[in-house]
Amino acid sequence: MKLRKELWFGFSIMAMVLVAIAWLLLGVETVTHGHQGLLMLSLVVVAIMLGFPTAFTLMGMGMIFTWLAYDGNTTRTLDLMVQAAYKSMANDVLIAVPLFVFMGYLVERANLIEKLFKSMHLAMARVPGSLAVATLVTCTIFATATGIVGAVVTLMGLLALPAMLRAGYSTPMAAGAITAGGCLGILLPPSVLLILYGATAGVSVVQLYAGAFFPGLMLAGLYIGYVILMAKLKPKWAPPLSAAERVVELPPLTRALPAETHQYAPSGLLNALKGQRNAGVPTGYVLRQLGLVVLPGLLFVLLAVTSYRAVTTVEAEAVYDIQPIGFDSGPAERPEGGLAEPPSQGGLQEPPSAEGGLQEPPGALSEPPGAEAAPPEAAPQASAPSAAEPAAAAATSRPAPTWWWVGFAVLAISIVLFYALLSFARFEIFKMLLGSFFPLVVLILAVLGSIVFGLTTPTEAAALGALGGFLLAAAYKRLNMGMVKESVYLTAKTSAMVCWLFVGSAIFSAAFALLGGQELIEKWVLSMNLTKFEFMVLSQIVIFLLGWPLEWTEIIVIFMPIFIPLLDHFGVDPLFFGLLVALNLQTAFLSPPVAMSAFYLKGVAPPHVTLNQIFLGMIPFMGIQILAIVLLYIWPEIGLWLPQLLYAR
Repeated sequence: MKLRKELWFGFSIMAMVLVAIAWLLLGVETVTHGHQGLLMLSLVVVAIMLGFPTAFTLMGMGMIFTWLAYDGNTTRTLDLMVQAAYKSMANDVLIAVPLFVFMGYLVERANLIEKLFKSMHLAMARVPGSLAVATLVTCTIFATATGIVGAVVTLMGLLALPAMLRAGYSTPMAAGAITAGGCLGILLPPSVLLILYGATAGVSVVQLYAGAFFPGLMLAGLYIGYVILMAKLKPKWAPPLSAAERVVELPPLTRALPAETHQYAPSGLLNALKGQRNAGVPTGYVLRQLGLVVLPGLLFVLLAVTSYRAVTTVEAEAVYDIQPIGFDSGPAERPEGGLAEPPSQGGLQEPPSAEGGLQEPPGALSEPPGAEAAPPEAAPQASAPSAAEPAAAAATSRPAPTWWWVGFAVLAISIVLFYALLSFARFEIFKMLLGSFFPLVVLILAVLGSIVFGLTTPTEAAALGALGGFLLAAAYKRLNMGMVKESVYLTAKTSAMVCWLFVGSAIFSAAFALLGGQELIEKWVLSMNLTKFEFMVLSQIVIFLLGWPLEWTEIIVIFMPIFIPLLDHFGVDPLFFGLLVALNLQTAFLSPPVAMSAFYLKGVAPPHVTLNQIFLGMIPFMGIQILAIVLLYIWPEIGLWLPQLLYAR
């Protein structure tokens, strides 16, 4: 029987692992517990590639090798397993996982993605490669709202792939855009990957979310730039939309104003208020349309005013009216016979002594000289705090930072262009975006903003997101008992997988540490005398290669506990390392033979779309991911600027 190339590839990797195991066991004189730990690690990789469930493979291997390490002591083995499992179950961070997953399934079933893709496709009709660009933008927004890779790829495969193929797009280009865009959900918050990495590495999930925001947008921007460039260089790969496909139909009441698609909307609506040719159009309809026209400007003004106050106001420190011990507040306020400072000309001095040394005063304890009346020199010191009070009161504001001016300058230019080019056709597209794009943006900002700005914990924000998903589904009339039951079932299934995986990882890590495998790997790595740069390159190459046969969940729970203890030695920030890993693990969904996004897309693609065509379309986007990793390493501020700004790390 002739095997497919993907099977040959997988069997070749397993053969290499088995050869490495044989070399390890035959190349050493004495097989220590550390070698048994490396053997356990290798066997876990082989078992997972053979299709065994990851979580139970980790638990099983961990228990077997722990039993061997304890020389067959079953009681101690079970004690270690129970302790490792309880430690995982007591991790509060993992509570956010089912809530975020539930939010994602609710948003997915609210049927927003179809409306979002259609409005994005019309809004970007004149951009080269508009359908692929709209696909990537839709995937980015939807991935941020759901974080579920399989759902995004499947839905976009049903919506965008047929549309792109009908428009004459190259099959690899269309497939690559869908699979790459769908994978952004494992990087952009609220990412389950970041929650698991934070729980594994002991890094704040809040800071990981803040740090992953700009790298995720950068990667999405690089994808969009590549599509636009290839649409310019290779028009046959992504032909422009025809004029018929760019037509926007106006509602009957808008046509009755009368109005044309190219006509300037604000002036047309104002003229309709005093016109007589639109007698059949209710005045309330025209006023509602005008309200939608001025809505972006009002929101811009409101956001500018509130944010300007937020960034320029300095919170006054709390002042408590408590008299510190040993401080003089003036002779009028000191009680008679109370404790007073000795006379001093600037610092704490010893009381005068005849011999020049420190002596006890003769007789009973008495006040030092100067307690009865403050010296003239002490008066300015007593009045100094009151003189500084106006200066402290005046320092209640500060200049707005540069990033605020730059951000709002860009936003103001966008608002001006919006009003300058607002024809009736664009106004209808804006209304479509208002019904599909902005509800998701509000949900995303409410969830992520509350986390990033410290208003809520990730778990509380996840609960807020789940409530937002309920409200969105109800607003779009998709909320029913069947939809809720299906979302709950899928959430329970996904959460059980993640939590069992984390328990299995804890048991495996405990067994690996008991056997000394971690210590053996550390000694081997440190013996290579690597620089920080060489260590970072080596670790990212290993993670990149692991992404071929393994999924990101297995890489996080199995191999991150091996890398993380080495970070202190090389002076690597665990937060920065986590961002690099999150970017790198995009390859786990785009690299064969375990490229899950390819199989998700193949399951809903037309029969003539082959798996090899999908893999071919993924390759350029994998190259873009490597470029994004290099850019983040060269300019770490891309990922660290926002956490440093918000949390002063």
